[in-house]
Amino acid sequence: MATLFETFEINPHLILKNRIVIPPMCQYSAKDGFANNWHLVHLGARAVGGAAAIIQEATAVSPEGRISYGDLGIWKDEHIAALKPITEFLRSQNCVPGIQLAHAGRKASTEIPWKGRKQLRPDEKNGWQTVSSSSLAFQEGEVPPLALTIAQIQEVINDFAEATRRAVLAGYEIIEIHAAHGYLIHQFLSPLINQREDPYGGSFDNRIRLLLEIVDAVKQYLTTQSLWVRISATDWAEDGWDLEQSIALCHKLKEAGVEVMDISSGGAVVHQEIKEEKNYQVPFAKKIKAQTGMITATVGLIFEPEQAEEIIKNQEADLVMIGRESLRDAEFPLNAAKKLGVDINWPNQYLRAKTNRFL
Repeated sequence: MATLFETFEINPHLILKNRIVIPPMCQYSAKDGFANNWHLVHLGARAVGGAAAIIQEATAVSPEGRISYGDLGIWKDEHIAALKPITEFLRSQNCVPGIQLAHAGRKASTEIPWKGRKQLRPDEKNGWQTVSSSSLAFQEGEVPPLALTIAQIQEVINDFAEATRRAVLAGYEIIEIHAAHGYLIHQFLSPLINQREDPYGGSFDNRIRLLLEIVDAVKQYLTTQSLWVRISATDWAEDGWDLEQSIALCHKLKEAGVEVMDISSGGAVVHQEIKEEKNYQVPFAKKIKAQTGMITATVGLIFEPEQAEEIIKNQEADLVMIGRESLRDAEFPLNAAKKLGVDINWPNQYLRAKTNRFL
């Protein structure tokens, strides 16, 4: 059997049926943070399509933590009821439901992508004041964020903890903390953004403090759930966050109880210089896996079954995240298995289409 379709044990409570995971991809289709039929059908289709696990889009731990006014949220108990049908359906398809808990920081308060994605100022409709590690705007001309006070940082930590409590009640089995792509936690990690001169800024240990404190806070609500963290392995910019710091961070996260590192890159600053090509982020996951012994997931321009198979076969990562390609092909795992000559289970309702024979 192709290694891509071998089962994989994260822990005794979490065994994935294959190595294909759908990463978080924002849909910008919520109202006041509430999930609706779009989210159920969108995520459900990829569960039907054979994914082993799905990590729900960046779900805001507070209203001001949303990237846009269309983001999903989990900042109040009322959000739970609309999320339960999603986790129940995913589980019914032998697909593990996961959620990414997020705060966008200075990259919040934007228009939804198909309406331009520009920052919405606090005095504009659907806009609000953003916050960050320091008062540095993401792009020239934007309203600068307010630097969080120590007391406000503690509120953010509590927001992540409470969001975790709600996520567990909603039925998610994977809790992923979003510390990548230039969002709030990454804004503390990166020396290009974090200009603080207090216990949350300056040295490496100070810059990673917020993430470690969030990890510690969310663990109080976990029982059998698996804790994952997504990071940007590098800022792709001089004097920024880099792979060496990522490896050092991963050692500490492993000690703190994080089970899986979801490895991406970039997003912190506009002057980043990314060399995008097939598998361009795989080396980061490979090195972190080798240096730390952690389970790693890789993402980025992975769109061919043979490509994903080689990554797993060569032990460059333990899991492959199929993002954009899954938007083009919701049944990527089913189709990949056929292309690789692997016989896997299909939903009973689709069995008559599994072969090319007329039935």
